[in-house]
Amino acid sequence: MSSITSEITIDKAKLESSIASAKQSLQSFQQSDGHWVFELEADATIPAEYVLMRHFLAEPVDAELEGKIANYLRRIQGEHGGWPLVHDGPFDMSATVKAYFALKMIGDDVDAPHMKRAREAALSRGGAINANVFTRFLLSMFGVTTWKSVPVLPVEIMHLPAWFPFHLNKMSYWARTTVVTLVVLAAKKARAKNPKGISVDELFLQDPKTIGTLARAPHQNRGWFAFFSGVDWLLRVAEPYFPKKFRQGAIDKAVAFFEERLNGEDGIGAIFPPMANAVMIYDILGYPEDHPKRAIQRRGIDKLLVIKEHEAYCQPCVSPVWDTALTAHAMLEAGGEDTFAQAKRGLDWLVPRQELEVKGDWADKRPDLRPGGWAFQYNNAHYPDLDDTAVVMMAMDRARRQTGSKDYDEAIARGKEWILGMQSSDGGFAAFDVDNHHYYLNNIPFSDHGALLDPPTEDVTARCVSMLAQLGDTVQTSKPLADAVEYLRRTQLAEGSWYGRWGLNYIYGTWSVLCGLNMAGVSHQDPAFRKAVAWLYSIQNEDGGWGEDAVSYRLDYQGFEAAPSTASQSAWALLALMAAGEADNPAVERGMRYLMATQNEKGLWDEARYTATGFPRVFYLRYHGYSKFFPLWALARFRNLQSTNSRTVGVGM
Repeated sequence: MSSITSEITIDKAKLESSIASAKQSLQSFQQSDGHWVFELEADATIPAEYVLMRHFLAEPVDAELEGKIANYLRRIQGEHGGWPLVHDGPFDMSATVKAYFALKMIGDDVDAPHMKRAREAALSRGGAINANVFTRFLLSMFGVTTWKSVPVLPVEIMHLPAWFPFHLNKMSYWARTTVVTLVVLAAKKARAKNPKGISVDELFLQDPKTIGTLARAPHQNRGWFAFFSGVDWLLRVAEPYFPKKFRQGAIDKAVAFFEERLNGEDGIGAIFPPMANAVMIYDILGYPEDHPKRAIQRRGIDKLLVIKEHEAYCQPCVSPVWDTALTAHAMLEAGGEDTFAQAKRGLDWLVPRQELEVKGDWADKRPDLRPGGWAFQYNNAHYPDLDDTAVVMMAMDRARRQTGSKDYDEAIARGKEWILGMQSSDGGFAAFDVDNHHYYLNNIPFSDHGALLDPPTEDVTARCVSMLAQLGDTVQTSKPLADAVEYLRRTQLAEGSWYGRWGLNYIYGTWSVLCGLNMAGVSHQDPAFRKAVAWLYSIQNEDGGWGEDAVSYRLDYQGFEAAPSTASQSAWALLALMAAGEADNPAVERGMRYLMATQNEKGLWDEARYTATGFPRVFYLRYHGYSKFFPLWALARFRNLQSTNSRTVGVGM
């Protein structure tokens, strides 16, 4: 029951019209084979790195493409003169250094107003010495700084046994694929061809070639960092004396590792950084441009480009499985025979993309577990993830319930088997791995980003709870579900919210968890529900919507800070409140009015702000699909609940 109820005054015809308009627009984005895929935009770093990669390789200059990327980079420059990590965000040194470097490489005059502003912004904040470790590696490869400016990453780690404290299988998948390629570049002291001879020494307050290693990052423990810095010093002294044969053997192992995971044109890890690294490795190892493996990786990178009439940028990866599954949920909620048919086409497209053969890196911890997950991208067999898998399964389960068919029974059974096998010892679920709790690794000098690991998180755990409960498991009959629910209870913050690792941030985490707890049968009067509901009401904006900024990931988080409303975050808050039995609360109606009032003439919502997370405090994402399917989902859910007496959400999302 809602804590406060009132008569709903939203005009039903207008609500239905809003839903119909959003549904029609969303339907138009479906691809010919049934799936959906929307743009996935990050910050300036990926398009800048794309430009710099081309010049590293001395590829022929594509003036038209570079001009469009330059237009994009200039447009997203912040008022502070630098480049942010999110729309209207604060200055970020690494993004600024890379964007400035790329624009200078493209041919922008260093004395042009936008370049001068960027340079002054960087220098006033201490200069490029304050850039992060990945930027330093890039600058070292271009000869701006020396290899003394980066931590030692000896390729010989490829020889280490699995039990060793520093081993690839102790890192997250994204770190693993990046490090295994970066160590080869570091071992070879890779040097960009850079035909134009462009440098960015002017972004430093000192001679960049005198710069030493990184200072301790805020998240790093003083003692651990001092210890690992000592190890780094010893490695730097010893590295020149490593036997050449031993080193070459390690390089061979690293190349063999990433070549096993090349993944066709979808690329190693299906993410830009290791894909670009792999192409650069092939170049420094002497592979010609038309060598099949190099050529395939290079084509895969260009498939990440979004090229428009006047602008272009490079995506960090693509999200077709995620987009298709979430769109299917929104379509199923919206209802209608034609809508169901389109949703089912999307789900049918997903069926053959379930990985049933390859035992990926996750099998290091679960060697006897059969594969059964879905990846985020078109193909990424070694790296399926639990979040995508749970969301796909719940959509398939909704569809089979509606028709009574058994079309997806086998896929759902294999997916459930795999997810149950991937539960961590603390009851939680991570995105890609099991028991990835090696927190000491975030204190090594290389990990200034603090994103080396993939531990269990509240949002992914909640998604798995939602899935298990939707499939009929209960806390009384399923220990994995009971343990996961207990994990969620332990991780609720005092204010009532839950952390969101993959969406921004506490609104996303709280939406995820309330959906899961509701499906698991936890009473809406439970203190966990009441605290979360009260928190969501307390942060509603005056316009009726909800919004949250990336600042909420600050290490010294003291409580929620208000941010402008967005359509996707408002939808999450509304879906969370409806899962908590609050469909009749006036605040929910105000939220629905906000969504209806901000819908554009195309039936969609304009959303420039970033509402998703790659790595907290380091890398954020703007899913262009979020403002298309989440608001529709919330509006349709509200309409559907108003037509029932129970006001109970009976599905996991």
